[in-house]
Amino acid sequence: MSEKEKSKLKIAIIGCGGIAQQKHMPALYKLRNKAEMVAFCDVVEERASNAAEQYGSEDARVYVDYKDLLNDSSIDVVHVCTPNVSHSVITVDALEAGKHVMCEKPMAINSEEAMLMIDAAKRTGKKLTIGYQNRFRGDSNVLSEACKNNDLGEVYFAKAHAIRRRGVPTWGVFMDKEKQGGGPLIDIGTHALDLTLWFMNNYKPKLVVGSSFQKLKDKNEGNMFGPWDPDQYNVEDSAFGYIKMENGATIMLEASWALNMINGKEAQVTLCGTEAGAEMFGEAWEGKGYVTFNSTKYGQLTETSTSSGGGVAYFDGEELGAGEAEAKAWIEAILEDKEPLVKPEEAYVVTQILEAIYKSAETGKAIEL
Repeated sequence: MSEKEKSKLKIAIIGCGGIAQQKHMPALYKLRNKAEMVAFCDVVEERASNAAEQYGSEDARVYVDYKDLLNDSSIDVVHVCTPNVSHSVITVDALEAGKHVMCEKPMAINSEEAMLMIDAAKRTGKKLTIGYQNRFRGDSNVLSEACKNNDLGEVYFAKAHAIRRRGVPTWGVFMDKEKQGGGPLIDIGTHALDLTLWFMNNYKPKLVVGSSFQKLKDKNEGNMFGPWDPDQYNVEDSAFGYIKMENGATIMLEASWALNMINGKEAQVTLCGTEAGAEMFGEAWEGKGYVTFNSTKYGQLTETSTSSGGGVAYFDGEELGAGEAEAKAWIEAILEDKEPLVKPEEAYVVTQILEAIYKSAETGKAIEL
């Protein structure tokens, strides 16, 4: 083995299903000059074997039990891409085994399990981050910089958008509440809420009121991923939250896989401040998102929009997709011993709020945090 190969980070993938295939493995493969995937684990051995053949190093190992994988002392980093219910236990075990961990969103199915992950990271001194790749989009970076520059003034009202007209994921375990912890709120609402809190730099929720609905489970026509089986659909099809922060700022969160609304918005945010407002538009998931700022100037109401697409901030103008930029920043954070952009303490607050929305919807009461 050459010195260059020895210096590469050794990465293991636990869970070789959809999100690993769509985001993690292709992005990491493009970084193979700095890191290589040396181990793959999945409860379906064939999935792990296929992933190893396509993305792995020459001597990549295949596992069906993640605990066997964690016994390999040569592995530096683990990416946890399993169903939500197992995020916490696998992450904690990986941290305790001396690995840095990138855990796919959401952090965990509840705040108690999320805190176990944070405690393990602090105890072991290993890095932990959560897969909120939407922070790495070009439009997200524009709005983040505007907020850092205080261009909007005090942001006291926001909307976190995660709405699909008919976009119920019909594969995997997305419709299984036991394995996922919920439906669109915990699946795509988590992205919109993460962006909102990050832009506002406000992680102190005080009061949460939520509603959830399962009204369209039997109306599976027109779904972009094909009709779903109503008998297998045991999560909400939409959920909505009212979040009041300690400083009085208010956030409205809307999340749905199926809602009778023409114009959907997913992983996008509206911010209203004392000096200006901002709203995200466009097909952000395709790298075509943009931001429109609104304010007053020369005695008139004005709007200014950014161009969609373009390079991603933090990376010297490189043209990277959000998932690729996320992987690059994560690898560099480990190699250069820097703090990851997505901090586990921030992801914990997202989980805390989502949990409170579900609890409020179930009990009919406001939840104080």
